[in-house]
Amino acid sequence: MKQLFKKISAMLMALIVLLSTLSFSFSEHFCGDLLVDSALFSKAESCGMNIQNALPGSDCSVKKDCCKDEVKTFVGQDDLKIDFSSLSFDQQNFIALYAFTYLNLYEGIDTEVIPFKYYSPPLVDKDISILYQVFRI
Repeated sequence: MKQLFKKISAMLMALIVLLSTLSFSFSEHFCGDLLVDSALFSKAESCGMNIQNALPGSDCSVKKDCCKDEVKTFVGQDDLKIDFSSLSFDQQNFIALYAFTYLNLYEGIDTEVIPFKYYSPPLVDKDISILYQVFRI
């Protein structure tokens, strides 16, 4: 059971590292305000309504292009090594104190402490069991 748990936890940690470093792009092609095509990891296909280049000698007027492409890129983490020099002094101080207290948390007490060692009991001037009429049988 313990070996199975170790294997599962190792696979989960590897998957977390893989997903945190994954980068991908999402491409969308709009014709006006209408979404025509979207693609993951590649360029979205055009709708075919791009501006045709007019011939140099013709009297054709160029109309306005209504199509647009949007590319959203999601960049994953690329540096997995933690650099402690970029931490502020307060953060470094907190990490050092946290590690120190955690390491000393389970350290045993060297001497046995008896809190009532130097305490002397009060002198009995009245017999309390007789006073309150409480007797053990």
